[in-house]
Amino acid sequence: MDKELKENSLPEGEDAVSIDNLEEPEEKEGEKADASVVDKQTFIKQEKTDKPYWYVVYTYSGYENKVMDNLLKTIENHNLQDTIIGVKVPMEESVEIKNGKKRHVTRKMFPGYVMVKMFLTDESWYVVRNTRGVTGFVGPSSKPIPLSDAEVRSMGIEDVRINLDVEVGNNVIVTSGPLESFIGLVEEVNAERQKVRVLVSMFGRDTSVELDFVQVKRI
Repeated sequence: MDKELKENSLPEGEDAVSIDNLEEPEEKEGEKADASVVDKQTFIKQEKTDKPYWYVVYTYSGYENKVMDNLLKTIENHNLQDTIIGVKVPMEESVEIKNGKKRHVTRKMFPGYVMVKMFLTDESWYVVRNTRGVTGFVGPSSKPIPLSDAEVRSMGIEDVRINLDVEVGNNVIVTSGPLESFIGLVEEVNAERQKVRVLVSMFGRDTSVELDFVQVKRI
């Protein structure tokens, strides 16, 4: 999921579209001005989830914060705090050197996307989908796909605890990072720190490395 988001991010050095530069769509006769608005009769009925999940919403690049603000206002005005739990635009800090000077900058991690944590119901789907600037959910057709706990943690959306189904002595494969696709033996599991120590073979020698829970998978 996060790979898909990265692929849709703005290229290096390209500026995001300014909200002020977004033109209001012309309203045609018999047609709603905002193309994102979906009639209640057209959406697929949602099965209520047993707990709130994070979902990814498409929006216009440069319009993410406006969408977040609009949605937060709707949640407050309609008392939906118990259904739509949170809205985020993940940010990341980096250091740039320009004209020999170093400066810290904050950028959106996934331009064109907003993250929404909610119980999936007909009402929550309709409210989010019809927020001005939202063009859809990530998922097939009108059926949103929630992010896994591992994706939520690795994308920095929320510091969720991962329940890892591995024990000392299990074989695992590294799924991300410099050691991706390496296979190793679990030496230690630290549930409190959400870390696992794995013995891998590198350059003909066994090396013990510490990895995050989200970086390994049992095989």
